[in-house]
Amino acid sequence: MLSEAALNRSPILKALSSMRKSGARTLLMGGQACVFYGAAEFSRDLDLLIFVDPDNLDRVRAALADLLAVPIAVPVSQPPLEPELLGRGHAFHFRCKREDVAGLRVDLMANLRGGPSFEDLWQRRTTLELDGEVFDLMARADLVIAKQTQRDKDWPMVARLVEGSYFAVGSSPSAKDIDFILRELRTPEILIEAAARFPQAAREIAPHRPAVQAALSGDIEQISRALRSEQDEAIRRDRVWWEPLKRELEQFRHQR
Repeated sequence: MLSEAALNRSPILKALSSMRKSGARTLLMGGQACVFYGAAEFSRDLDLLIFVDPDNLDRVRAALADLLAVPIAVPVSQPPLEPELLGRGHAFHFRCKREDVAGLRVDLMANLRGGPSFEDLWQRRTTLELDGEVFDLMARADLVIAKQTQRDKDWPMVARLVEGSYFAVGSSPSAKDIDFILRELRTPEILIEAAARFPQAAREIAPHRPAVQAALSGDIEQISRALRSEQDEAIRRDRVWWEPLKRELEQFRHQR
């Protein structure tokens, strides 16, 4: 995880501060959230999930104006952040021009593969205080699901996020912690260890997750095959979700 001093010098933190001061409800996600959770070393972009509500969108627009942020890709709407497009899953992309955040890319979304509502995600959020300011992050478990994409670079972060949960639960994990760990761990050796540590929960989950079934028998090769199958299915779902959105983006480009 980055040191507090390094984070305080980060343009990303300055952009987050502008969002916070606007009063907008947003959740940090993407690579920078992984940095805060210790699952990545750095991120160049700021990815935010935003609440789609007229007042909240006005606050987000005010923060973008404060950052001197300009659109850099389709879709482009006027005013920025068309609610209907956000609701369908489109992301809006901006580049900041204000001197202290110059060059920073900001990506804003409101719908993650048809997942939980913003309100549900907000209730589960993690808060982090730095230099007297509070920042809202997507919960680790929600971030794990959000990062299961068709991009190869996301999967190592997924593995590290879940490993971080496993090593953080201590000697008395809750049933919810155990369930999350056994359903999402992606490191064969650690999954074997977790199945041995929580055998009753592992036996209950095994019929629904072949990787846990294999972990109970200690078969690393079988675990690896099951994990690969899980990843392939997650990639397929992500492609199915994005395919109509990509076609629509091509239409936007031709219209421009």
